Amino acid sequence: MPSTAPEADGLEAAEPGPGSRDAPRPVIQVACGVLQGPAGEMLLAQRPAGKLAAGKWEFPGGKIEAGESARDALVREFEEELGVEVLDARPLARLRQDYADRCVWLDTWLVTRFANEPEPREGQRLLWQPCGDLGQLDVLPSCWRVAAALRLPRDYVFTRPDHDLEELLQGLERLPPGALLRLRLPSLQALAYEQAAARVIVRARTLGIGVVLDRDPGQVEELQAAGWHATAASLRALTRRPVSRSRWFFCSAHDEGELQQAHRAGADAAVLGAVLPTPSHPGGVALGWTHFASLAAGAGLPVFALGGVGPRERAFGAGRGAFGIAGISAYWS
Repeated sequence: MPSTAPEADGLEAAEPGPGSRDAPRPVIQVACGVLQGPAGEMLLAQRPAGKLAAGKWEFPGGKIEAGESARDALVREFEEELGVEVLDARPLARLRQDYADRCVWLDTWLVTRFANEPEPREGQRLLWQPCGDLGQLDVLPSCWRVAAALRLPRDYVFTRPDHDLEELLQGLERLPPGALLRLRLPSLQALAYEQAAARVIVRARTLGIGVVLDRDPGQVEELQAAGWHATAASLRALTRRPVSRSRWFFCSAHDEGELQQAHRAGADAAVLGAVLPTPSHPGGVALGWTHFASLAAGAGLPVFALGGVGPRERAFGAGRGAFGIAGISAYWS
């Protein structure tokens, strides 16, 4: 589950209104890395005096120079800032953070193996924090997106629309450990859905599975669910994040416009599809992996592939911009 955090300060992060997103702003490409210690802790650095946003905490990294790849920039910045030699790193997520005066694209990496102990070569303070936990630190707004990506599972399971509740409860133990489960039961009336959610949440919690609701966002706190999922229709009405940062906020998207709306609303991740034809929608138009990859690259937030895919396609999808896999039948068969 994401770390608790205050909402972004309007003096730093751009408000989601039309003026902020339409005004021309310089675009800055940045490579940043999450350096993991032996117990999985992550390294943060405090911006020193004299720099923009001095005193704020951030993940180490810096601008990508012309002709430089994101990984090369990461390696160079870690050596210059920390004296660390990056030995092994893998992409985490490509994220966008809008500020009032600039737009920052972050190629974020998880650094799992390195040489030399980090040292503050630029006068910055360093701090090791539990993985994904920013606590009460005064961080750059983009850090919340990185921390959420660190904690985000790679499997997002949907219930079948006609799922029998008892069958659902019995089948939870077959889901991947740590997965998130969207409780999508459109045939249930409001009270029946709430009662079903309460039972599923209790059972799922014992298995380490988080339950994401898709009705009233207020139910998320009342029932202590893991998060809320916005349909494409409900997403259009949102102007800001409908749940706290201590809960996951997912949404459904089918095109570039809906992905941009998801980003403006502060979603932690979007589910994009259908990637491939599915038996449930035989006449539907599928995106295909090429179009999916193009949309995911410009989304600015983690994107899960949905439609005709399952956990077996996780590695293949990752090579095409999928942060993880969302699915129905592939997880319940």
